[in-house]
Amino acid sequence: MTSIDNTALGRLEKEGRLVNAVLKGWTKKDGRFGFRGDIALRFQPQLADEKRPPDYSIEQVLTIAERGEPKIPILAGYLHSFAYLADVAQVLDGTLSPDGRYFIFCNNIDLLAKYRTKIGDITFCVLPCEESTVWKEMMDLAGVDKNDIKAFDTAGKLDYLIDAAKDIEVSCTELSYKEGLSKMGPVKNRNENRPV
Repeated sequence: MTSIDNTALGRLEKEGRLVNAVLKGWTKKDGRFGFRGDIALRFQPQLADEKRPPDYSIEQVLTIAERGEPKIPILAGYLHSFAYLADVAQVLDGTLSPDGRYFIFCNNIDLLAKYRTKIGDITFCVLPCEESTVWKEMMDLAGVDKNDIKAFDTAGKLDYLIDAAKDIEVSCTELSYKEGLSKMGPVKNRNENRPV
């Protein structure tokens, strides 16, 4: 098997950005590498050899990369703040495609909002995410029922969802990154009102 190095995720792996992986390996589809986890956007300063968690990341990432292909065709993930979208564009620069499908769920945008935001030549579909997970939101968007995939393992489930998600059409309002910054609300504390 070819390693992750021969995919669009190779550089991110070398930079130590693929963290908290639930899945990081080949899927059931030939030549397809799957990743479920977080992509670190900013690292904390490291003291000596101490390993510290990233300052912030794209969390709950669902993505694939095809062997020998330089671009990530589809990615979904969660951002704690809309402001981090600029970091996503910068960190993933060179691995995203103008034709790709990129779904970013955000903590601090209006719950009824759906934005199409372009940074450079890359378009992001920015959606609200309140109490749910990226997995559940993408299942709903793609119209996949959990019974459709319950027989599959983690890699098989990701394959199924990603293939269904390629056809998702979301009607979004065009919004520039700058406008998005002015509209975004305060970041909500995810642990507030949760039982201990």
